[in-house]
Amino acid sequence: MTARPISETVSSLMPRAKAELAELVGFRSVADPAQFPVSECEAAAGWVADALRAEDFQDVALVDTPDGTQSVYGYLPGPAGAPTVLLYAHYDVQPPLDESAWLSPPFELTERDGRWFGRGAADCKGGFIMHLLALRALKANGGVPVSVKVIAEGSEEQGTGGLERYAEAHPELLAADTIVIGDTGNFRVGLPTVTATLRGMTMLRVKLDTLEGNLHSGQFGGAAPDALAAMIQLLASLRAEDGTTTVDGLTAGTEWDGLQYPVDEFRNDAKVLDGVELIGTGTVADRIWARPAVTVVGIDCPPVVGATPSLQASARAQISLRVPPGQDATEATKLLTAHLESHAPWGARVSVEQVGQGQPFRADTTSPAYTSMADAMRLAYPGEEMQSSGMGGSIPLCNTLAALYPEAEILLIGLSEPEAQIHAVNESVSPQELERLSVAEALFLRNYADSKKA
Repeated sequence: MTARPISETVSSLMPRAKAELAELVGFRSVADPAQFPVSECEAAAGWVADALRAEDFQDVALVDTPDGTQSVYGYLPGPAGAPTVLLYAHYDVQPPLDESAWLSPPFELTERDGRWFGRGAADCKGGFIMHLLALRALKANGGVPVSVKVIAEGSEEQGTGGLERYAEAHPELLAADTIVIGDTGNFRVGLPTVTATLRGMTMLRVKLDTLEGNLHSGQFGGAAPDALAAMIQLLASLRAEDGTTTVDGLTAGTEWDGLQYPVDEFRNDAKVLDGVELIGTGTVADRIWARPAVTVVGIDCPPVVGATPSLQASARAQISLRVPPGQDATEATKLLTAHLESHAPWGARVSVEQVGQGQPFRADTTSPAYTSMADAMRLAYPGEEMQSSGMGGSIPLCNTLAALYPEAEILLIGLSEPEAQIHAVNESVSPQELERLSVAEALFLRNYADSKKA
């Protein structure tokens, strides 16, 4: 088999792909109405639906999910008797954080240093464009040899579970022989990688109350319990001195026995400042793929500018706990909640609210679909063999799909390699990765169809 006609077609389509990604990135589709209007997500969903209709997809629908968001579904029938492949991406994005820290506007796709910058460029609007490129290349070179379902989720970044609940109530919608999740990434640029494991996640908000109202720190400080100080002490209880996560009752996880992540490479990818130590113990791969990790992702407290010398009566924080394969996210939620309730100092009143949860996932990398993908990636990335790695992030839908369709093979690929800096300021996508992974996906669909004929 040769990849040349497919690769030449994808190459010729890249200018169009860039223009389309710019349009899609232009929607401020953060699925949180407290930050951005719902109309932004609705407009992005409409754009995705129109793109599917333009590619002759049938039954295109905006699916209203139980969390109040919309997922976009479409079906492209293939030849009689062909297998069905589900292609997944999500069009919602993380908030841009500090827009002034971006070197270019976060919702304007901007080319710089050989990359395309913009929120969602890699995670995961670029994933949807990757699916379109692969399908267009096949249509231009003999046709799409499988039946294709596309689902573009509208609230993946919020972890509110809308699509999972909808799929459970309508299991026929996403049924497929193989599922390609386009929301992970290569281990590094140029090294084709499938993701073998995902950590699960639970997200909690904890609130501490100690006083009926704020007090003057000079008049009452030293005896009156300060809720912000209590919160600092409570959050510190979640880590050992070396930074290891320490939630009462939560096991430390396991060791990662696959592809390793050299310390120097990780420090460079994570942009760790000189002289600052990494946290935790074990290999880097152990720490980010095989062990639990707690992160304080937000604290409600007075900003430095305009702060007054006051004791705070209340404090609130949002906490993310990543849960490795082999552990149960529901049980981890209970343990984290109990830890927060029992470690609050000075009898502070504690309330805990769960705002998101997803189970960890482990793929079967010995399945026939992985052989088809390995062959495809070998052609799309000449001289490189497909690697399997873990990923510290979470895609809760994977376990829902695995439970609903136990015979389906699930593959995870995508554009979120380390240089993409997803969830951070100045997120970007490598156009070369977009091009090569689109070629790989097209070749995979062809390989997979052929394997089912054998």
